[in-house]
Amino acid sequence: MPSTRPLRFGICTDQNLGWEETLSRWRRFEELGFDSVWDCDHWVQPSRPTGPYFEAWTLLAALAARTDRIRVGVLVSCNTFRHPAWLAKEAATVDHVSNGRLELGFGAGWYVPEHEMLGIAFPEPKELVDRFEEAVEVIDLLLRQEVTSFEGRYYRLHNAAFRPGPVQQPRPPLTLGAHGPRMLGIVARKADAWNSFGSPDEIRSRNAVLDEHCARIGRDPHEVVRSLYYWIARAEKDPWSSLDAFHDLVGRYRTVGIEEFIIDQPRPDQEAILEQVAAELPALRQSNLSTT
Repeated sequence: MPSTRPLRFGICTDQNLGWEETLSRWRRFEELGFDSVWDCDHWVQPSRPTGPYFEAWTLLAALAARTDRIRVGVLVSCNTFRHPAWLAKEAATVDHVSNGRLELGFGAGWYVPEHEMLGIAFPEPKELVDRFEEAVEVIDLLLRQEVTSFEGRYYRLHNAAFRPGPVQQPRPPLTLGAHGPRMLGIVARKADAWNSFGSPDEIRSRNAVLDEHCARIGRDPHEVVRSLYYWIARAEKDPWSSLDAFHDLVGRYRTVGIEEFIIDQPRPDQEAILEQVAAELPALRQSNLSTT
């Protein structure tokens, strides 16, 4: 699928470092010219559940207040953790704190062990998606208007006032995490960006399903940014191992339609590669336009 947008490059950081080091790293990513930086919505780190971990949205608000230009977000907020109205309120608050730099990431939830730790019910798949579908509608409505009523099976609002609204109008960009066909249908109806992880073949297949959903409802599929989360802990290759490795990652996923790369942060000893990548970001962004 050809794109008419420059490529975008973001960094995802786990909340397993101390506050000062986390802030220093986010400021560094901003200084180097990355487009966005994200934290994760977990109680514990899935790849290292015995380590320390800060809460996503309170940390995001603090980091938003101490950065200036880079877009910020949670990749992605877990619907099973909060009432969607509370998430919308948190999102509007961070949008003000950041002066309109929020990217609102949202997903259905997946990591069962942390639900078990907290005694939070983890629904079977149909209910999980049913709840997510309603929650997306609630968040979208609240962020677009001052008073909202909604009558769903799982969520209900009765003249819910929502003031102040977000800085970004009509609302902050909504990135939905999705992999399966029904979830991709929700993406087609409501998302500004779709985020997924997996092999190039998996992304290609999901991309085609998303295109089909868009065609079915009469939406231009090019309106939905195709975003990749590259989870290094589960990947065969580390894109920060060399500049060639980073180019290889971008090349493999560009061919299946990816327009935004959100990659786990490099280790401190990979700073030299980070700097080399950052120096090439302007050319990498424009490379997507030169092939359309």
